[in-house]
Amino acid sequence: MKRYLFGLLLLSACTSKKQDAVEIQTLEVSSPISLDTTIRQEYVADIHAIQNVEIRARVKGYLDRILVDEGKQVKRGQIMFTINSQEYVADLARAKAVLSQASAELKAEELTLVNTRLLVEKNVISKNQLAISLAKVDGLKAKREEAQAHVRAAELKVEHSNIRAPFDGVVDRLPFKRGSLVDEGTLLTTLSDNQSVFAYFNVSEQEYLAFSLKGGVNKASAVELLLANGETYSEKGIVETIEGEFDKNTGNIAFRARFANPNKLLRHGASGKVQLPKNVSGYWAIPQKSVFEIQEKSYVFVKDSSGAVKMKGINPDIRIPHFYLLKSGFSAQDTVLIEGIQLVKQGQKIKSKFKPMRQLLNEYKGL
Repeated sequence: MKRYLFGLLLLSACTSKKQDAVEIQTLEVSSPISLDTTIRQEYVADIHAIQNVEIRARVKGYLDRILVDEGKQVKRGQIMFTINSQEYVADLARAKAVLSQASAELKAEELTLVNTRLLVEKNVISKNQLAISLAKVDGLKAKREEAQAHVRAAELKVEHSNIRAPFDGVVDRLPFKRGSLVDEGTLLTTLSDNQSVFAYFNVSEQEYLAFSLKGGVNKASAVELLLANGETYSEKGIVETIEGEFDKNTGNIAFRARFANPNKLLRHGASGKVQLPKNVSGYWAIPQKSVFEIQEKSYVFVKDSSGAVKMKGINPDIRIPHFYLLKSGFSAQDTVLIEGIQLVKQGQKIKSKFKPMRQLLNEYKGL
């Protein structure tokens, strides 16, 4: 029994020493500072080429040649595909023959008309014969024009058997191979002009009003693009325009920013995040590592004059890298625990060392 009591006393002493060890450890604290700065708000963006068009066959036939490859650059006017044109060349020759015949018939009738006029002037034949000859000439002229139209149509089919790039761009996937039979309107590939790209992103009505009241769309509205891998794109963009109406379902309105793409890094259909600058003033900066959550509510530990820490509820307004910005609820006299929040509990006394908040901001390359 004595040994048992002795063991309990020893265990109690060890526990007391551990608690004392927790109480006497030195933890870093800091005081919030009020900031007047510029932050970057992020918006999910869809990347679109300035031109992205479908290249479709305009005539029916077999693919003779495919002169481009997927992902390669082509120049305006460059032949991309050829469709077997033997049938269309034959149609063109036939149309030209019909045109030649119509032209010959017209020429013969025009000579007849000249002779008819001379005979009418000499009163050898009646004027009715002249009217008949004039009507024949008009009919043959119409026939020749019809033949010319058939020639132009046949020439277009021959021309359309060579499919050319409408502008400089990058070729997308090629779903058909050489020898494939394609119909008129068949999609052969897609061509994208990526010299510049558009980034479309949605903004709430409140943010739209704040943006518009501070000057709206102008050359100063420079934005940055965060790529899908988290890196910042090297070229800055400009907000060019805003759509005409809000989406009734989301309450958002779409912005369009243009980014130069000299290295063709950005492709049509890519994604990223547009970073729009926003001026903020009078916000208190609190490190994110100081904040913990209980039942979806955020708290920090604040040290009072006696050295004890107490939980304080907060409502973060803006989140930036490593920090929360709060509009209210703090003062410069508050002392916030910035490390070891998992080691302390409500009402526990701690020893602390003070670290200026500005130093923390500089360490994180913050504001």
